[in-house]
Amino acid sequence: MKEKPSERPLNPRFSSGPCSKRPGWSLDSLGSCWHGRSHRAKGGKAKLAEVIEQSRKILGIPEDYRVGIVPASDTGAVEMALWSLLGPRGVDMLSWESFGKGWVTDVIKQLKLDDVRTFEADYGKLPDLSQVSWDRDVVFTWNGTTSGVRVPNGEWINSDRAGLSICDATSAAFAMPLPWDKLDVTTWSWQKVLGGEGAHGMIALSPRAVERLESHEPSWPMPKIFRLTKGGKLNESIFTGATINTPSMLCVEDALDSLQWAESVGGLEGLVGRCNANFAAISDWVSKSDWAAFLAEDVSTSSTTSVCLKVTADWFKALSDDAQAKAAKRLATLLEEENAALDIGAYRDAPAGLRIWAGATVETSDIELLLPWLDWAIEQVRTEFE
Repeated sequence: MKEKPSERPLNPRFSSGPCSKRPGWSLDSLGSCWHGRSHRAKGGKAKLAEVIEQSRKILGIPEDYRVGIVPASDTGAVEMALWSLLGPRGVDMLSWESFGKGWVTDVIKQLKLDDVRTFEADYGKLPDLSQVSWDRDVVFTWNGTTSGVRVPNGEWINSDRAGLSICDATSAAFAMPLPWDKLDVTTWSWQKVLGGEGAHGMIALSPRAVERLESHEPSWPMPKIFRLTKGGKLNESIFTGATINTPSMLCVEDALDSLQWAESVGGLEGLVGRCNANFAAISDWVSKSDWAAFLAEDVSTSSTTSVCLKVTADWFKALSDDAQAKAAKRLATLLEEENAALDIGAYRDAPAGLRIWAGATVETSDIELLLPWLDWAIEQVRTEFE
């Protein structure tokens, strides 16, 4: 039996959302919060506008793109895009994890669009991206948070496309370079790479997306929280600091704190570098492991933020599916009981295994201290299930 490691991660929070706060964060960081005042007052709008412009600056979003804060986290932002923009063209839906499957369900069963093609792949794989037609609108996730599989780059997206590219980038934004000239609609939330709080989403619209919004009126009723236009024109106020519903100004202040920290570590380049260093530490460990492997079958498509691992040990593979699920749950529970890693069980719909958040707010030193605990814990689980 392996000896229990003597050191634990200083921060055992490896949840894939909401994710760990930035290093050194405390409630004192929110001291200048705009509280007890209307978010529509001058000071409140200024805070919201600052989040928008700081996000634009760090992510490198072109000046002619509109960026706004919207309700209901990344899910709300994606739904807003689907309900507001789809309909004029056929739609190609790409899915290789649970959230992508959810967007497929919404488009087919809720919007009831007729001309929809779906390209799906099992966990660990990508669908064949070459099958996509850019004469159609295309909906996809950049990084599959629940599968640990991402698109390797934007080369597969046609620069001279007729349709819109609609990208759920919630666990990719601030962690992976995004080719903005290839993306017409991009969504994310504060709770992933920035380590912010939930319930607030962001959306970036290219000029082509704005043109679609102003030329297309959906045939279905539009809930208030999805309405991006007013009188047939883009509601510009959403993209200058106004919001459709009331935001939490505590969350706004926290987002500003995260963005200021992001600048302090080198902006986007620094954030990407931190994610890559975390992934490199895990990758080096995986290459030497006799029981763990990436869920992603092609390492070039493996996420550098939501790192999903499968158990490859013979004793584990010999278990029934139900027993594998119980063993993987026991593995995550044991790590939590030891305060070595919190919330690293695989997503409920994913294959049995582990999911380690390795985003920019996580220190590489904590990743390195976690890995021996994984080796220790799997041995404890093996004695219970073998």
